[in-house]
Amino acid sequence: MILRRWVPWKRIISSLARSRGFIDPVSLLSRLEGFGQPLEVREPLELLRAGMVFHARGLLNTGAIQHNLDWVWPYWVERQYNPHDDAFIPRSFSITHVNLTCRNWTAVGIPGIDALPIVDPRGLVTPFWDGWSIDAWIVTDQGENIYPSRLAAVNQYLDMIGAVAVVTVVNHKSLQLISRVTAQLPEDGSPACVIDLSVGSQESGWLVVALRPYNPEGVSFINDINLLPEKDGWLVDRKHQVRFSRHPDKTSFSYYRQGDVKNSLFTAPDRQDIQCRVGMATAAALFRVSEGNITVKATIPLAAESKQHSAESIAGWSGALAEAAVLEVPEPLFQYLYDAALRSLVLHSPAEIYPGPFTYKRFWFRDAVFALHAMLAAGLLSRVERLLDSFPGRQSVTGFFHSQEGEWDSNGEVLWMFRQYCRLSGKAPRKQWSDAIHRGAEWIIRKRLPAGTGTPFAGLLPAGFSAEHLGPNDYYYWDDFWGVAGLRAAADWFERTGELPFVERFRREADHLFDCVQESLAGVAQRLNQKGMPASPFRRMDPGAIGSLVAGYPLQLFAANDQRLLATVDFLLEQCTFQGGFFQDVIHSGINCYLTLHMAQILLRAGDLRGLALFRTVAELASPTGQWPEAIHPRTLGGCMGDGHHVWASAEWVVMQRNSFVREEGESLVLGAGLFREWLSQPKPLSFGPTPTPFGKVTVRVTPEDDSITVAWQGEWHSVPPRISVCLPNFPVVFPEAGAAHVKINRSDKI
Repeated sequence: MILRRWVPWKRIISSLARSRGFIDPVSLLSRLEGFGQPLEVREPLELLRAGMVFHARGLLNTGAIQHNLDWVWPYWVERQYNPHDDAFIPRSFSITHVNLTCRNWTAVGIPGIDALPIVDPRGLVTPFWDGWSIDAWIVTDQGENIYPSRLAAVNQYLDMIGAVAVVTVVNHKSLQLISRVTAQLPEDGSPACVIDLSVGSQESGWLVVALRPYNPEGVSFINDINLLPEKDGWLVDRKHQVRFSRHPDKTSFSYYRQGDVKNSLFTAPDRQDIQCRVGMATAAALFRVSEGNITVKATIPLAAESKQHSAESIAGWSGALAEAAVLEVPEPLFQYLYDAALRSLVLHSPAEIYPGPFTYKRFWFRDAVFALHAMLAAGLLSRVERLLDSFPGRQSVTGFFHSQEGEWDSNGEVLWMFRQYCRLSGKAPRKQWSDAIHRGAEWIIRKRLPAGTGTPFAGLLPAGFSAEHLGPNDYYYWDDFWGVAGLRAAADWFERTGELPFVERFRREADHLFDCVQESLAGVAQRLNQKGMPASPFRRMDPGAIGSLVAGYPLQLFAANDQRLLATVDFLLEQCTFQGGFFQDVIHSGINCYLTLHMAQILLRAGDLRGLALFRTVAELASPTGQWPEAIHPRTLGGCMGDGHHVWASAEWVVMQRNSFVREEGESLVLGAGLFREWLSQPKPLSFGPTPTPFGKVTVRVTPEDDSITVAWQGEWHSVPPRISVCLPNFPVVFPEAGAAHVKINRSDKI
């Protein structure tokens, strides 16, 4: 402490940098901080660490890729380095080369097990987090090489019958290569990634299964490869095994100075192993293909040894989805995306919740709460309760639900989610959560800035990074809206437990914070001369305003027709959309699907059918495997930001489907407000449920007929049935009589 106080570190660093001809880093950082508001903490360490790791790999990519383009590289490299492709990015002064155009991959796995192998759009399989990969291609006897990563098109889809599998089908002339990738749990073994390969051919050649020192982010080192003693696979870096279902007809190895193994498949001398000091060792197993078919299975154990597995992993997918609400719609794409999103939520919540299987395979409260919100909508109550049990253990001694410093939304989110669980499950508050909720609410109260100071941020939460896609550090309304919701949730919680002094305190503090937000928004409206809500009191209207929509969805702090909400959406639709989706210029620099669905929720809640157009846009932007990256490149339509399999997007899709059939509005349920006109114009029934609501579980069924549409609901109500309104698009709102269980709407009443 004495050294930090008395040694002029900043002056020393500045002088040293200038003496060496470098820009002064201290001056640069102070200038950079000037673009935001004063912070009580520096940039979150987690963000800095993630950025350093990301660009460290990018530096390795710079050294490894651009002068080795004769290698077979992953799909993103083959496109991003190809000047004929829309994905091409000039490298010029870029110090690091990273995947900015095709950040797409799909996880497979087993419920309750942490391992999440990923598959890229051309079937490249990365069994271990941030590890090496397995690729497969065909070489014909005529010397033609069919590399999937270099093909313009393949057919890829998610097979959800039984295990979750990514299937990639490559068709080229008279050849077909099919890859089916799953994670499996043998009865007496460790979980394994299994790659089933089959080749159909009208000519002879070779199936090549290759070990690659890279993954969809770039280089991932392999230093040592050995043939297994039985010569039916490899031992990689003396740690992991790849075992084939049959002995290869030929094997080949190479190290970096010799080039890619693909250059010496048939000329390399026979050997049993290879070592590479650079870490770019490659190997290939070749299987003879005659006219007809050949099948090969590659099995990669995902753990060093077998161990006791959870009841969830043993029960498998049928057990994991036993509680889940069932969707029935006549449009196969929407059905496919819902079923895929459900499995995505389950896969990424083994013991804690991950926002993705690769880039974001770590915990954030924000992403976790949105995922839990979707699990509630889908009826996965047992899973939500189990995951919420872990939240108090992540709370600091101060009461902060800490994901990372400088993000002040997490406490409100967690308190709101505890309340949501009890409201929708109908269960009494759990005593073991009460202390965490009390301390979390007190943290929000202490964290607030002084009120009555006359500043635009008086009484609000401090400047922070909030959701990092909103911009530089600022006094974000997103944080404050969550704070209001969290304090109201705490008041409701303690009202249920009978602890009335806490109720009065937290309700009073919630109202005061809300009043401060309202006062700040009024000042902003006067300054900007418009009704829309920017991201903070100091911002103009820009894409960061998307965060202020949280007041309408999911929190419903504002009425459905609040002009501030609707003016904000109008601005975003007019100024911040691309190809029908919300385009987030800040950081993401791409089309963001989960935020597009936030806009859709606001519009449909207000009865504005423009929300349905946004809903359909997101469906059409899904990958062939039914996933969304965090942000989508406007030209390639591949991922350009974040994880290529983004769980927040899957969560929002589940909630959107559910709210299309049934959503809460105050003390009533609204049915059918998000159903497409074309769904109501065909003869097949639509249904969703059972889904929990504050009034009990309900299943909604819509049956289109020639002259009418019947909307029916079956509720397992906690007590008295709620008020219900039926709001089919393009039809008058119908208010059924108390106790009714269906209404019939005449098509002639269409408006």
